[in-house]
Amino acid sequence: MPAESTYVIVGASLTGAKAAETLREEGFDGNIVLLGEEHERPYERPPLSKGYLLGKEDKSSIYVHEESWYAENGVDLRLGVRATALDFRAKRVSLADGGTVAYDRLLLATGASPRRLNAPGADLDGVVYLRRVGDSEHLQAALRGGGQVVTVGAGWIGLEVTAAAREAGCEVTVVEPEPVALHRQLGPELGAVFADLHKEHGVVFRFGESVTEFRGSDGKVTGAVTSSGTVLPADLVVVGIGAIPSTGLAADAGLDVGNGVLVDAGLHTSAPDVFAAGDVANAYHPLYGKHVRVEHWANALNGGPAAARSMLNQGVSYNAVPYFYSDQYDLGMETAGLPEPGSYDQVVYRGDPEAREFVAFWLSGGAVVAGMNVNVWDVNDDIQVLIRDRRRVDEARLADLDVVIADL
Repeated sequence: MPAESTYVIVGASLTGAKAAETLREEGFDGNIVLLGEEHERPYERPPLSKGYLLGKEDKSSIYVHEESWYAENGVDLRLGVRATALDFRAKRVSLADGGTVAYDRLLLATGASPRRLNAPGADLDGVVYLRRVGDSEHLQAALRGGGQVVTVGAGWIGLEVTAAAREAGCEVTVVEPEPVALHRQLGPELGAVFADLHKEHGVVFRFGESVTEFRGSDGKVTGAVTSSGTVLPADLVVVGIGAIPSTGLAADAGLDVGNGVLVDAGLHTSAPDVFAAGDVANAYHPLYGKHVRVEHWANALNGGPAAARSMLNQGVSYNAVPYFYSDQYDLGMETAGLPEPGSYDQVVYRGDPEAREFVAFWLSGGAVVAGMNVNVWDVNDDIQVLIRDRRRVDEARLADLDVVIADL
């Protein structure tokens, strides 16, 4: 591409910011325009339900770059700007303020938005979602007052917020239609470990139930009604029932979509010179032989640079092993792979799950398909090697603490 080329990134997120950074690192000296709907410069989302929510991390720590980095690196960062339409023939992005931006290559990093709970009373004050930094700040202030909290959904966001609420002194009840916490993410075996952790910290679970209605007074929520008819008193309700990829812009423009913007292993969309990465991308994954959409932090961190290199014609095949981490109370963990129910037939433990210092391996046909290290560190890279190898492993050696994982 000539030096005067313009690369436009829609989404001033971690994905978008890392893509811009990589373009410069790889020698692209054309124009880079980074469009962000929020008024905050690009930031990382994990602290919003972890350290920043707990008040343990300063706001400055969440940002991807220093404020001056964008101007210093010739990145035209435009905040509070919403893209409204894409014209692939004219290679133009239309903006909500009536302006347009021309591009030579375009990256969609529009992310995802919280899945909304469609129930009577869902618009009451005190029924909240967590996605943006302002949501985290509002939630942090609400939790300081203590009181009764109902968490809807026992996924990662729901459980991390629940842990923060308990640390703030709130009473918490979690409502989850599945039979155990994190059932869809980890399966019943490891989901039970996290449920037990929270129970030990005084959290009440109502598994097999859903929230059907919110009740309130003077416009503020006072309770949540479950499918069993139980009314749970609530000063605050936190809804964490998943996220929906923000595909509206892409779909309206005619891109192929399906649980995200469909892209190949090089993160190319169905339109020439248009790419997608991060939460919004449903990418073909060579390791799994199918399209996979991953919402975790590492996918944003690695997907942005991969998309940038693909935009520069570097022959990218994005096949990072999915990675996620979480901190709840005194438990810290890292997970590699996709340990979803149906993807494995056995779980092997190295260490003692009850002591919460162990490694769990999900196996299918004797091969490791996913692994989680809990309060055990510096082993996740070795777990990822096992996942990539796809070979049968000796279960006894896998469980043996005296056998180094790297030697399996």
